[in-house]
Amino acid sequence: MDQITETSEEQIIETYSSARKAFQRLQKVPLKNRLEDVERLIDYVRDHKEEIADIICKETRKSRTDAMVSEIMGVLDNFEWLIHNAPKILKDKKVSTPITLMGKKSKIYHEPLGTVLIIAPWNYPFHISITSILAAYVTGNTVVFKPSEVTPMTGLMEKIFAVAPMIEQSVFITYGTGTTAQRLIDQRPAKIFFTGSARTGKRILAQAAEKLIPVDLELGGKDQAIVFDDVNIDRAVAGVIWGALTNAGQSCSSVERIYVQDKIYDQFIEKLTVEVNKLVLNTGDTGNADIGGMTVDFQLDIARKQVEDARVKGAKVLTGGEMLHENEMFFLPTILTNLDESMDVVNEETFGPLLPVFKFSTEEEVIQITNNTQFGLSASVWSKDLTRADRVSRQLECGAVSINNVMLTEGNPSLPFGGCKDSGFGRQKGEEGLLGYTRSKSILVDKDSSIIEPNWYPYTQKKYNLFVDLINVMFTRSPIKLLKLALVGIKLDSVSKKQR
Repeated sequence: MDQITETSEEQIIETYSSARKAFQRLQKVPLKNRLEDVERLIDYVRDHKEEIADIICKETRKSRTDAMVSEIMGVLDNFEWLIHNAPKILKDKKVSTPITLMGKKSKIYHEPLGTVLIIAPWNYPFHISITSILAAYVTGNTVVFKPSEVTPMTGLMEKIFAVAPMIEQSVFITYGTGTTAQRLIDQRPAKIFFTGSARTGKRILAQAAEKLIPVDLELGGKDQAIVFDDVNIDRAVAGVIWGALTNAGQSCSSVERIYVQDKIYDQFIEKLTVEVNKLVLNTGDTGNADIGGMTVDFQLDIARKQVEDARVKGAKVLTGGEMLHENEMFFLPTILTNLDESMDVVNEETFGPLLPVFKFSTEEEVIQITNNTQFGLSASVWSKDLTRADRVSRQLECGAVSINNVMLTEGNPSLPFGGCKDSGFGRQKGEEGLLGYTRSKSILVDKDSSIIEPNWYPYTQKKYNLFVDLINVMFTRSPIKLLKLALVGIKLDSVSKKQR
């Protein structure tokens, strides 16, 4: 916070006034032109990727490879997806019209919401921020954006958006703490898009509910990896380690619970321990470190407290469990076993480099156990038997499942991302996510003619009887159904203009 200035209430009021005026101008800009702006951003981010990675690493302490792959490459991939898919998704859509409305046409328009509010988190401050902003812009909205006060990346977004003046004029960046967020919500944005903790998400939802502001919430998780005994153990171990420790475990969809079938449990644990001990921790690296530091003190404290709570209650700490160096933000990757439901690490989100490992026997058992959580963001299922993996995936109470991979649904911009239960609601990415920035408008077109609709006034006994006949014909299976419908329709048309 010593690097940023809190946005005042007066500035926020002026920001919304400017954003709403900009929205009126943006309505005149065709989608084609907005997508050309996205192309300009692709060129800029690609050409300045090292500079952007420097800023990301400095503010988050993540490893350079994490920054380059998860943040920068992911952003560019998302932008390419927008260019190739937004025109098809956002175009007017013709839909079917029932036979009772014969001669009429039906369609759906997808229109922008107005000025939306995006509140971004500190763990992926570049990727989540800029992909949300561009999804809003491409769909025709103006944006009020508040980055996390922990990782504000002051000036970076402004510098990037300057290469596309219409984006620059449509995105309004405000800096500050939770107080600023509350003031931003008070100004009634058309919709709020929040990524962060469940606790903060609930507060935002409560404030928004008073003003009936729609909200998309992408909150925390307690994601499970389910490893069956027919897997390639080396590959499953490698995948689970990356899923648990990428970004030092500070991902909402990190693997936070590892369930291994009993027949391979000991072998899996042995391999897991060996491979975790090989990992390189460093920050300010040039690409050779596996794991960077943790970003914030309070998240580091949670990891330490969960390990100590588990240790006191009988858990075994096979690796790590302590700081790499005191007074630094490196917490050693920690494998925990001999766990039970009384431990905080089993029930509460960690958001740190912990690998709690459990043993299970049957498919039914592991489904029941892993669903027993207040979270429901994502999961991974590991098995050579793809039929079983699919069957298990369908029964998991979460928003996404990677089969024989981990966190990979997030790597496909075509797939929606979001959860259920305390992991929130609404979706980012994919067609569903893009349409979340729009309002659907239903259109039905009829001809201007002299025809009076049969269901218009006046009502008569004869008309009533014909409608009864129509219902009987419409909802009874018959080989001559269409003929019967035509006959009833002719009779209804003949009485539509008649007075009582």
